[in-house]
Amino acid sequence: MSRSGAGHPFMAEKLVNVESIGSYFESLSDPRHERNRKHLLGDIIVIAVCGILCGSDGPTAIHRWAANRQEWLSEFLPLPNGIPSRDCIRRLLMVLSPEAFQKCFQQWIASQLISSEEDGKENKKRLIAIDGKTCRGSRSVAEGLSALHIVSAWASEEGIALGQVATEAKSNEITAIPELLRQIGLTNSLITIDAMGCQKEIAKQIVDGGGDFVIAVKDNQPTLSQAIEDYFAKHLETDLDDLKYHSHETNEKGHGRFDERSYYLTVVPGDFPLKKEWPWVKAIGYSLRLSQQGNGPQSCEVRYYISSHYFSGKRFSEAVRGHWSIESMHWVLDVTFREDDSRTRERTLGNNLSWLRRFAVTLLKSHPIKDSLRGKMIRCSMNTDFLTQVITRQYV
Repeated sequence: MSRSGAGHPFMAEKLVNVESIGSYFESLSDPRHERNRKHLLGDIIVIAVCGILCGSDGPTAIHRWAANRQEWLSEFLPLPNGIPSRDCIRRLLMVLSPEAFQKCFQQWIASQLISSEEDGKENKKRLIAIDGKTCRGSRSVAEGLSALHIVSAWASEEGIALGQVATEAKSNEITAIPELLRQIGLTNSLITIDAMGCQKEIAKQIVDGGGDFVIAVKDNQPTLSQAIEDYFAKHLETDLDDLKYHSHETNEKGHGRFDERSYYLTVVPGDFPLKKEWPWVKAIGYSLRLSQQGNGPQSCEVRYYISSHYFSGKRFSEAVRGHWSIESMHWVLDVTFREDDSRTRERTLGNNLSWLRRFAVTLLKSHPIKDSLRGKMIRCSMNTDFLTQVITRQYV
């Protein structure tokens, strides 16, 4: 193994840290037949991660990037038979179990995270947003394939991808969410989900797993939605004077638009009509957003929620607003990583590539340099020292 840069103090640190990344994949079962193991499993995975961080969109681009960075890669990877081919990278990503693959990355990140102090005033739980995204380019009418749909979990306040489950359609989110919840830790977590996940079984699973939830309520649960709307409408007639509640307000101004947001959360009343049907719901809430663009007319948006805990108004607002961070991550995947342009139709390959992109977002967001994610990606492709900082999460 080459140690050409060992004399430089930063290079020596780089060799130790980058090389250690492969250790997180030692427990991963190699699905390839022994006669096809020309390249080491860990080498291929580290190359794939680095290639995605540098803007590669699939096996061909990953191989092209690696071939041009072979000298650097050989400083810390064994590479017994050189750089793996495009087909080698593709075949491996087609047969690796997505769930097992993701667990290795979760261990990688967990080993580098420092647990923060708990909020002394309110036992602040980890905020996790769950939502789905369709990979539009994976649809093929000729092959009878619908677009691949990915349901993922995102630690909103930390900017960390926690896991994902692939489905064949957005309507399958209801069955994918319970599977995803089983893969991530629910203890001491606050799960936020949009209205698609407003299901009794999902609410029960979260609470039974030691977590809490804030879930949006819409017309897919018409009786529940109407009951919450009627309850707040009744008390709004008296300006909430006769209601005990927690609240929080924010005002934001930028790009010529003014947004005023109000959040209200109250304990489920004893006479609430659906209390027995939804025993895991301990509080109900709503958010109100008033927006005005320049001198234009003011718009109003109201959303309703169920919660397993009577949070402070501030924490309730953080849960509601924090959920949109996963939408921001989806936007990054399309704009920065051009995920919607990917024509990958093979399902396991598409799932694993999608996970690598989400993990890349995690690593790029973590770097403290003031630059866009696109800018950080370009830096990775141009500067191996910067790439080393990103993948080791050790910044100089």
